[in-house]
Amino acid sequence: MSEQRSPAVTAEDCPPQIHPLAAVDSRAELASGVVIGPGAVVGPDVRIGSHTWIGPHAVLDGRLIIGEHNKIFPGACLGQEPQDLKYKGAPTEVVIGDHNTIRECVTINRATDEGEQTRIGDHNLLMAYCHLGHNCLLGNSIVMSNGIQVAGHVLIEDQAVIGGCLGIHQFVHIGGMAMVGGMTRVDRDVPPYCLVEGHPGRVRGLNRVGLRRRGLDRKDQGQEIKQLQDIWSLLYRSDHVIAEGLRLAREQPLMPLADHLCSFLEGSISQGRRGPMPAVGAR
Repeated sequence: MSEQRSPAVTAEDCPPQIHPLAAVDSRAELASGVVIGPGAVVGPDVRIGSHTWIGPHAVLDGRLIIGEHNKIFPGACLGQEPQDLKYKGAPTEVVIGDHNTIRECVTINRATDEGEQTRIGDHNLLMAYCHLGHNCLLGNSIVMSNGIQVAGHVLIEDQAVIGGCLGIHQFVHIGGMAMVGGMTRVDRDVPPYCLVEGHPGRVRGLNRVGLRRRGLDRKDQGQEIKQLQDIWSLLYRSDHVIAEGLRLAREQPLMPLADHLCSFLEGSISQGRRGPMPAVGAR
């Protein structure tokens, strides 16, 4: 008679590891492999995906959904009520994707009105002391340096890099693969693929270093980068106002990079938006 063996225990079967000094509500949902450090607080409406690490003294509260393989460092406070005088107690949410790193003392507030979310995508790095206000929407692979204060309703597209010690005004949009220099005053929309810096912030040119790091300077994409530079020059270095420059740009077939730049700016100049950040030298 063959020997019977217990099934192998895999990483996916590992139960959550909760430190005895953590305060985890019994109604919280913890997937396999979750680790919760000493002094951490997890509220009843929190859901944590597999293999997410919650550091000491982090506070997770409210309707908060965290995906898989995230690292939440000590002192982070996620899912608390929005700092918005209009908030009337609606059960709004914070939703965080997978493979994010949220460093020490980061604060992420949930949304203001019924059915709304503050949402973060995947593979983002939020360094220490960043604050995300209510209703912010972040894409994927974003890097936010230390001490960035983001007001409500801000949208940040994929692969943006934002320098430290700065504030971002409410309702601002930051385009994909943009680079914002440290201590810049960000009170208007930042176009994709652009480098901005200053107080007040001004567009300095294309983010060529970022484009190169993303592999967009390959020889087979030379024509696309050239068109992006030509369209950028039309919009920011010609005598045309942005609206007229966009009209002229649309008279030719646009490849994806230039098309996205134009679409972003068309949205930025629409009613109800902050408007695009001007180029250096503009008033």
